[in-house]
Amino acid sequence: MLKCRAVWKKLAPLARESSTLCRQSVRRAGLNNGRPVRVQVAGMSSGPLGEGGENKLYFLLVAAAGLGGVAYVTAAAAETPAAEPAEAQPKVVAESGKTVDQLQLEWGSGICTDCVSLVFAYCLSLLLSCIVTFMQSLPADSTSASQKILSHAPYLLIGGGTASFAAARSIRARDPGARVLIVTDEPDLPYMRPPLSKELWFSDDPSVTETLRFKQWNGKERSIYFQPLSFYIHPEELNSAENGGVAVLTGKKVIHMDVRGNKVKLDDDTEISYDKCLIATGGVPRNIQAIERAGEEVTKRTTLFRKIEDFKSLEKVSRNIKSITIIGGGFLGSELACALGRRSTESGLEVIQMFPEKGNMGKVLPEYLSNWTTDKVKKEGVKIISEALVKSVSYRDDKLEIQLKDGRLVKTDHIVAAVGLEPNVDLAKSAGLEVDSDFGGFRVNAELQARSNIWVAGDAACFYDIRLGRRRVEHHDHAVVSGRLAGENMTGASKPYWHQSMFWSDLGPDVGYEAIGIVDSSLPTVGVFAKATAKDTPKAATEQSGTGIRSESETEDTAISPVASSAPAPTVAEQKDNYGKGVIFYLRDKVVVGIILWNVFNRMPVARKIIKDGEEHADLNEVAKLFNIHDD
Repeated sequence: MLKCRAVWKKLAPLARESSTLCRQSVRRAGLNNGRPVRVQVAGMSSGPLGEGGENKLYFLLVAAAGLGGVAYVTAAAAETPAAEPAEAQPKVVAESGKTVDQLQLEWGSGICTDCVSLVFAYCLSLLLSCIVTFMQSLPADSTSASQKILSHAPYLLIGGGTASFAAARSIRARDPGARVLIVTDEPDLPYMRPPLSKELWFSDDPSVTETLRFKQWNGKERSIYFQPLSFYIHPEELNSAENGGVAVLTGKKVIHMDVRGNKVKLDDDTEISYDKCLIATGGVPRNIQAIERAGEEVTKRTTLFRKIEDFKSLEKVSRNIKSITIIGGGFLGSELACALGRRSTESGLEVIQMFPEKGNMGKVLPEYLSNWTTDKVKKEGVKIISEALVKSVSYRDDKLEIQLKDGRLVKTDHIVAAVGLEPNVDLAKSAGLEVDSDFGGFRVNAELQARSNIWVAGDAACFYDIRLGRRRVEHHDHAVVSGRLAGENMTGASKPYWHQSMFWSDLGPDVGYEAIGIVDSSLPTVGVFAKATAKDTPKAATEQSGTGIRSESETEDTAISPVASSAPAPTVAEQKDNYGKGVIFYLRDKVVVGIILWNVFNRMPVARKIIKDGEEHADLNEVAKLFNIHDD
């Protein structure tokens, strides 16, 4: 057993410091009138107990120490012999070999009953103080802290994607003192999605899944996050910030919207009122019915690619299996196929891509160009299975078996379903908002309004295009443009959606295209092509523009008088099977409604003007000269 002096040396400093901390905490809790602790947000870790977790853990440790001290001194007191009658002295204490007189003379070595009593009382008071402090650090009632802190947001943005961030930036640009709250069910701050299926897969950094930084085709490095954590303010400080700001509440989902009461309800029962609200809930990946009904063994070996966590998971899976099958021949499926195909040459991974069309991008590109693209994808190391309709999926002998309707059987270790996006309109019912029966998504007007103080942007918006009619678009640049416009209109701009957003896709650093308007392979098309040069690649384009996200370099400038190339258009014989670069025009009633620039970059203002003019053109070869595709 420890002796008195050792007891005091070990317990007194801890007791004094802990007592001071407890007294300060109690006093601070009283002065704050029970103000709740902060709401935890992504990137602001506060320990397992939430904000203030370190203090709470310390209180518990000190309390445990106090309790241990009480137990110790109680045991010590029990072992200390009672005073003997005078005639019985000197009495030898059990096993010590010393008398009581000797112990009393050796101050600091003996255990006196007064010391035991003092330490017992001190430890007990310390224990009670810590318990009181811990209880006062908890919410006063069952109402969560976020309910009290975030009871109102002047600008409430539902969804944490590109559209929300673009809107927040636009709001702050027009109203510098604006207080903007973004609520997202993802654990991450706003980020851009395109690199998840493009540049991140070509990174040489083994820690890319942690850093989420990548090198663009031009060699410059950047993060997928729009802004670092320091850009945002904490939700608790939003309403008190002198100059306003943007706050992000992560890991929270809006489950109910009261349009009449101008408030929303979160999945933790928190209610937040608003003055103006943007719905930018995006979409969720579609699945295949054959996979949905296949059972757990199949679903847990299937990736529905959309978020950061999906990229991390698929990147890890692809390094530990022998075969992976991508179902879907659109933008996402083809990009992932090319990315994984390049990896297959090093790791021996078998990459299979299957789709119901005859070739890659069959719903977008004319058949001849789709076939040419398919050959390019094959050269990346991808096994293509076209005209494939999935009948069933099962799991046998440690393999997934994909049974096609024509009898073909494909065995693989993992499936990536890239078959489109379903707009997230879960709030439509509670909000009483209209969902478009043809295109899906929240139906809004040309100003992206669903109600007088509610706007919708991004993938979830079915808007009226004043040039091309009602549409719904699922691309990054549309999220940027529509989010920016919604933000402007939320601050009183009252501007219609007139800017034609573009989209782009890269099949590696050497083949890429940009598109605008309605690009549908079922429409009549006219393609004009030329021989490509070394500068006609996505890599060269980003080296010139300085950005890997090409929509960010787009402006709303109109190409008023483009200078046409004087070089003659090549003959059909010269351009046969040579689709190095070119322009594809999509026609409806003889009017150009869509344009694809194939390995032709930084010409989007020209394409935008052609669609905006809405004129018939007798010779599209002459129109193609506006893009200077015949210049070396």
